[in-house]
Amino acid sequence: MKRLESTETRKKVSQAATKGVPSLFLFILLITWQVVVDQGIVQKYILPSPLDTIVTFVQILPGLKSHIIITLKEAFTGFFIAICFAVILAVLMDSIKLLKKAVYPLLVVSQTVPIIALAPLFVIWFGFGLLPKVIVVILVCFFPIVISLLDGLNSVDVDMLNMLKSMGANRLQTFRILKFPASMVNFFSGLRIAATYSIMGAVIGEWLGGEGGLGVYMLRVKHSFALDKMFAVILLIVIMSMLLFKGISLIQDLLMPWHKLLNKNIGRQ
Repeated sequence: MKRLESTETRKKVSQAATKGVPSLFLFILLITWQVVVDQGIVQKYILPSPLDTIVTFVQILPGLKSHIIITLKEAFTGFFIAICFAVILAVLMDSIKLLKKAVYPLLVVSQTVPIIALAPLFVIWFGFGLLPKVIVVILVCFFPIVISLLDGLNSVDVDMLNMLKSMGANRLQTFRILKFPASMVNFFSGLRIAATYSIMGAVIGEWLGGEGGLGVYMLRVKHSFALDKMFAVILLIVIMSMLLFKGISLIQDLLMPWHKLLNKNIGRQ
């Protein structure tokens, strides 16, 4: 009994240490950054300190409301369209092997083209409105979703597939009963990655031109050399991206409660 309690205690301590290491490293990094700036090793107008960044963040946040709304509108619109296109293409590629052979290499090659190089073309073709920013978000978010879902569909247990076929299940029934539910873990993994990319994609699109948005605001403060505001907006983008990441995780926990319990059981072992 004592050995079991000792083993359980060691596991809890090990898990706490594992979770605490990143936080400790981040704390040390921020303290070092603050000391370097306070001691004048690096001037504040070149690298604002963490404390200055937080103070500026609190000061400018109320005035960023309109820019935040614009960026979120672009990010959510592009993210939703990317999900729709990715699901449709992944299902088609899984069903039609010839289509997969033809399209999959093109998807991989498309990721070698820098989005920052394509964004100016979208501005030239579609103007300075909402559309070019949404296209950038779609291109950024589309790849991780379609690849993750496709991998999930391809990783379904062969014996289960054969069993359903032997029972007379057609393709639609096989997809609905087995393939799609079994691919949900991969699907949500791709969604989490794409969700964090969506804000970044919207900001990149705004850098090339626009009337509002966090990207436009960043360009304005950069031209005025207000780097404390620049860092404050970067902090805001990080917070927004992490909230989206956490939101997707919460949706997964609601739709797949068994997956969370499974992870807890694995962590205890």
